[in-house]
Amino acid sequence: MEKLNLSEVIRACHGSFGYPADTEISDISTDTRTIKKNSLFIALKGERFDGHDFAVKAMELGAAAVVTERNVEGAKCLIVDSTAQALLDIAGYYRDKFDIPVVGVTGSVGKTTTKDMIALVVSQKYNTLKTQGNFNNEVGMPKTLFGLDGSHTAAVIEMGMSHKGEISRMSMCCKPDVCVITNIGVSHIENLGSQENILKAKMEILDGAKCDAPLVLCKDDKLLAKAEIYSGRKVYYYSAGKKDCDVYASGIRTSENGIDFTINYIDGKIPARINCLGEHNVKNALAAFCVGLALDIPPEDIVSGIGLFRPEGMRQNICEIGGVTYILDCYNAAPDSMKASLSVLAQTRCAGRRFCVLGDMLELGKNSAKYHKTVGEYVPSSGADELLCFGENSQFYIEGACEKGYDRDHTRHFDSREELADYLKSAVCPGDAVLFKGSRGMRLEEAFRLTANVSQ
Repeated sequence: MEKLNLSEVIRACHGSFGYPADTEISDISTDTRTIKKNSLFIALKGERFDGHDFAVKAMELGAAAVVTERNVEGAKCLIVDSTAQALLDIAGYYRDKFDIPVVGVTGSVGKTTTKDMIALVVSQKYNTLKTQGNFNNEVGMPKTLFGLDGSHTAAVIEMGMSHKGEISRMSMCCKPDVCVITNIGVSHIENLGSQENILKAKMEILDGAKCDAPLVLCKDDKLLAKAEIYSGRKVYYYSAGKKDCDVYASGIRTSENGIDFTINYIDGKIPARINCLGEHNVKNALAAFCVGLALDIPPEDIVSGIGLFRPEGMRQNICEIGGVTYILDCYNAAPDSMKASLSVLAQTRCAGRRFCVLGDMLELGKNSAKYHKTVGEYVPSSGADELLCFGENSQFYIEGACEKGYDRDHTRHFDSREELADYLKSAVCPGDAVLFKGSRGMRLEEAFRLTANVSQ
């Protein structure tokens, strides 16, 4: 982070400060464990904590001031109406110091993979800052912006949400020059009520963008394909096969460790490869290609960047342990991402059997059972030899699969991760492939670690 004068911070967040304001701020913190000398501590409030309780400690650790919503005795308080909004306001002010292209990415599923592919593409031309980990909410995103310094010439920012208005506030903060929406699913439909409302919430990404900022949309998504867009805005549509798009894929060929395909665009075509499986990842690569075009990056450099992508962490991370291929995809789950993971299992080459381990999808509201059942209907096409389920609603996977002809004798439901892992350890042999897929809250990675006997 480049240094800020405290007086600038006061102007940015419209705060009240009764002390000399000529101090330089070297860091912004919302956690006293990260306080450095001359940090600015922002006292955020959550359901289970109140940062105001740590204001004095922040001062003792070297903070120059604390941003609060009320006076705290023993602390130099910069008082604002909302500390959460102040964090966004300060980050927005800081972002304006950098005249660089910013790419904003959102969507129901696939946004993190797409963000990573886009960052690799943009890095072919620019020194690029990108969102790390899950720093994609109203706290994490401004913290990402504070990572900008004079060496950066571009940024790729991911924006997630669970309620209306969140993406709007983040967009107003980061002011994206290119906006990407991957798809409209049913994640957080419990909060938003319908997919149409989810679409409206995702479209908020345009709220902080200029009226002519390019928008990248997947035409394979029925809601995005019909979305009404201001006519003065350039829209890049992409598709895994529809030829009436600005960018589309053809000649898709799956190999052992990746997918080869041709990217068709307005000025020609070019061969490309991704080192991961699943048609959804082809779409993610096409989104990255569109961003590259919007930023005038040569197509050859774009496909070079795409080819550098490797899954990591708990997002479709494929590894081999003891001769068994494990597909670990436990970061989040919604019907679309579940189907995508099942397609990866189908494309994974293995000499033995395929095990499909599915945990519950969370936050799907009153239609949760129906969504689980629909996902189960895709299990037979995955080539799974056994369907193993964990979680209260996972029984509906079994119902859906069996209605599509799957043999119920090849299904099992477990009450604990330990029982699930014990069964897998007795059943899995070298040459087999095992998919672990479920919402983050189901913690299926623990069953994976117990099965594969690996430490965290």
